[in-house]
Amino acid sequence: MREHIFFDLDGTLTDPREGITGCIQHALRELQVHVPPKDELEWCIGPPLFQSFVALAGEENAQAGVDHYRDRFDVSGWCENEPYEGIHDVLQHLRESDRNLYVASSKPLVFVERILKHFALADFFVGVYGSELDGRLSDKSELLAHALKRENLVGSQCVMLGDRKHDAIGAANNDMDFVGVLWGYGSASEFVAAGADRVFNAVHDIRQLGG
Repeated sequence: MREHIFFDLDGTLTDPREGITGCIQHALRELQVHVPPKDELEWCIGPPLFQSFVALAGEENAQAGVDHYRDRFDVSGWCENEPYEGIHDVLQHLRESDRNLYVASSKPLVFVERILKHFALADFFVGVYGSELDGRLSDKSELLAHALKRENLVGSQCVMLGDRKHDAIGAANNDMDFVGVLWGYGSASEFVAAGADRVFNAVHDIRQLGG
């Protein structure tokens, strides 16, 4: 049993749909380009933000898109979010089972920490990792390598839970097991193609990692 468990944030611990899609729409309006409805922007939940704006507005507009996005996210988008039902209970179960819990998110660390604190999730985790505002560590492979080094861990001791292929690829590149979660924004086929070890259908399935 892996004693060290890493969690993605968006689509795994919390549902950020309203905030992320709303902030992307705001940024696209500021850029004066086509603004899709929120349902058509859900694919942006999970991948690094800059990459999403390259696809939505072109590489020449991507950084400006990120900047406009963060203007709104810093004010209101970060709290347009909601923990998944039951997540507090399963995290408590894992802590009582002597598992060490960590967060590894491509979102900037300043926002990750703010969200965890706001939704009373911060105290469950012994380590929290996110990207830098300048884009460093937004790649999940690099972020997990950084976290493992800082925590003096090796990947074979750890498992990563996430809802997108980026989480699976990052885990594989660091010799970590990966569990895909289906309550977020990925799919079972996406996880299988990326080499997932297991797939959890519901939040309460996470309790299995507590032994």
